[in-house]
Amino acid sequence: MLRFDNEAGKGNHKHVGGMQTPIAFTNPGQLLADFRNEVKRWNDEDGHS
Repeated sequence: MLRFDNEAGKGNHKHVGGMQTPIAFTNPGQLLADFRNEVKRWNDEDGHS
């Protein structure tokens, strides 16, 4: 599972597999770019398709 999230009480964070990591939100364009980069990393490094 790969997901970016902004849950009340937790703030901005991403889920990669079973781990949650804080992320910085600057603007929607950067958030989309960060998500696309994470999808590419997920596909390339983790062998998902």
